Amino acid sequence: MDSKWKYELECNARGYSCIAGVDEVGMGCLAGPVVAAAVILNPNNIPDGIDDSKKLSAKKREKIAEEIRQRALAFSLAQASVEEIDSINIYHAAKLAMKRALEGLSLKPDYVLMDGRGTLEIVTPHLAIVKGDSLSFSIGAASILAKVTRDRWMEEFDQTIPGYGFSKHKGYGSVYHRQCLTKLGPSTIHRRSFSWQPVLEES
Repeated sequence: MDSKWKYELECNARGYSCIAGVDEVGMGCLAGPVVAAAVILNPNNIPDGIDDSKKLSAKKREKIAEEIRQRALAFSLAQASVEEIDSINIYHAAKLAMKRALEGLSLKPDYVLMDGRGTLEIVTPHLAIVKGDSLSFSIGAASILAKVTRDRWMEEFDQTIPGYGFSKHKGYGSVYHRQCLTKLGPSTIHRRSFSWQPVLEES
């Protein structure tokens, strides 16, 4: 068995049989919600190529995401809104999105593997793994679903809120994004609690 299944196997050895992976994307963005996914993989039908979503091309992520949806025992997506991010801060908003994703699963996990550090306000036993999206298939699958979903939402925002180039940078603080922000000011989906460095367009 691949080493990226070792955490799940360790959970099995301790008597847990239904393991969920959970991860979020969008914490570092200047605009848009933070999106989380929770996934319970079928250990006998794991899609090939699961990894940290940031290491995969957009085309590869899309392909693997579809396979995850078809093969997983259960999956769920959730978000924390821009208003919630500004109200409770991005760290707590990301945790809230992950909690919501877990609550949305059609199967109830008896153990949760999560990316990053800290804990979630859930009764289910859980373990935080730094760089977990690279070390666990379950967390990696969650990172892929969350990334693909959030990217699609940002592309839709680009159609309804034109001028900021959301389809290009997905809300992250690229030079082009900050040039647009400097010129146009914040839109309805920009995080007012985030600071950013203005960038003037080159003449």
